[in-house]
Amino acid sequence: MLQIRRILIRVAVGLAFPSALVALPVAVAHASSTQEASFQDNRLLLDNPARLPQTMQTLKLLGVQRLRISVVWDQIAPSANSRKAPKRFAASNPAAYPAANWAPFDRIVTAAAKYGMGVNFDVMGGAPLWAVGGRAPAANMAHVWYPSASAFGSFVAAVGTRYSGRYKPRGASTSLPRVSYWSIWNEPNVGTSSLSPQTVNGIEVGPRVFRGLANAAWASLLRTGHRPGPDTILVGELASTGHADPSATLGMQPLRFLRALYCVGSNYKQLRGAAAAARGCPTTASASRGFRGANPILFNATGWSHHPYHLTTAPNVVSPPADPDWVTMADLPRLERALDRIQGVYGSRKKFPIYLTEYGFDTDPPQVGNAVTLATQAAYLNQAEYIAWKDPRVQTLDQYLLQDTASVQSIYSAFASGLIFANGAPKPAFDAYRLPLWLPTTAAPRGRPLEVWGCIRPSHFTIPNTRQAQTAQIQFQPGSSGPFMLFGTVTIKSAKSCYFDVYLRFPESGTVRVAYTYPPGDPSLPAGATAYSRGIRVTLS
Repeated sequence: MLQIRRILIRVAVGLAFPSALVALPVAVAHASSTQEASFQDNRLLLDNPARLPQTMQTLKLLGVQRLRISVVWDQIAPSANSRKAPKRFAASNPAAYPAANWAPFDRIVTAAAKYGMGVNFDVMGGAPLWAVGGRAPAANMAHVWYPSASAFGSFVAAVGTRYSGRYKPRGASTSLPRVSYWSIWNEPNVGTSSLSPQTVNGIEVGPRVFRGLANAAWASLLRTGHRPGPDTILVGELASTGHADPSATLGMQPLRFLRALYCVGSNYKQLRGAAAAARGCPTTASASRGFRGANPILFNATGWSHHPYHLTTAPNVVSPPADPDWVTMADLPRLERALDRIQGVYGSRKKFPIYLTEYGFDTDPPQVGNAVTLATQAAYLNQAEYIAWKDPRVQTLDQYLLQDTASVQSIYSAFASGLIFANGAPKPAFDAYRLPLWLPTTAAPRGRPLEVWGCIRPSHFTIPNTRQAQTAQIQFQPGSSGPFMLFGTVTIKSAKSCYFDVYLRFPESGTVRVAYTYPPGDPSLPAGATAYSRGIRVTLS
């Protein structure tokens, strides 16, 4: 079990309710108390250099600790739309790639270092056409059709070398910052947009191809000085859902993909004979004994990464019985059991930590259909983070998008999961992300304490910048109107954990919220400005 240090919490007596407050800290030995806040928005972070300082400032204001960046192979490789690689192309040498193609990544790793944030490089496809296996049956699959593992390994070696902390680009006076956090591919169980084919004649092919890609990436990262321990190396990156009958284009359900990746059947026993051979797996028991050694990333990676999207359902709603191989946020125990069971099949006792590297909810507005309301997005993000926090194996939760794209009009035309609209106006989720607040129960008999959980996310920066613990107010509005009054305070003492979890006895029905005032001491943050969480209604009977 992970060694979890108890969160330090102080709850002070409120000025307005001196006899009503009781603080009973929740035992958090089984919670992920140091869960990291990660964020992804490639459009703003990579494609908009003029706005990058403003974007980084906003992310720091929110308390973001790490940036997930898509390092897309065919966007960096030369002659990506040609069937032939350039002559004498040294694919493992970063200098062999166009310098302009590296520029967005050089810029973001430098900016992240300046603003005190980490970087997660998700090295992924599509592949250049000279590195795919033949011609795809449709143009939209051309760059993801049987991508070459060896060619991908060479590309990963180029990325690992460039961001080793020792690489100085031509004409530069200093080396580029080191990247020490890596993911391999993106949603390999998704067909057309990520990896094809998924199946051929009902046989899982995508997992076999991904196994080769992941092993090649692992070897290249090790060869360029990146290894688990100093570095975080993740495997998985699976989408939460898929089709019961996948094909060349239709994606595969994540647990089916996982089992085929590890060469086990639906009964979690090793595949044998023709079934194994068709999936690129050992066909005999003696051959299976070499599976761990032949596939080191599947057993030695730092952790398993996953995208537990729900689309429009609440984060605590488990997938329907008809879809036992889906893994949304509520299904994480299902994923953990599957991983543990598979590791045990090969004699490993490893229990992979879980990294939730992409998550969010599209909103209506601006998206029309297949989205949630603005208030629901804010509530669901807080509920999801609470669920993740309660799971000691979860190490990170990534919010997908800061800003909606301007082209959102109908289902799937773009993403509307941002915390701000395309025009820059904040959604309710902006403050809900900055100061998460969740009450698992909001209705109770009078006199019963209610659990109040939350996070002072900016404390990730304000604690080290001021060298002081950070305190936020718990405020309460009695009844249905009137001013909010001080009910108590919570103090966060460690920059490694923004979370608090207390039980409070409210005197009557009303609304609870958290208020946090940015302290002086950091010129990049708005000293004296007060931020508020969303308000949550409490009903006592």
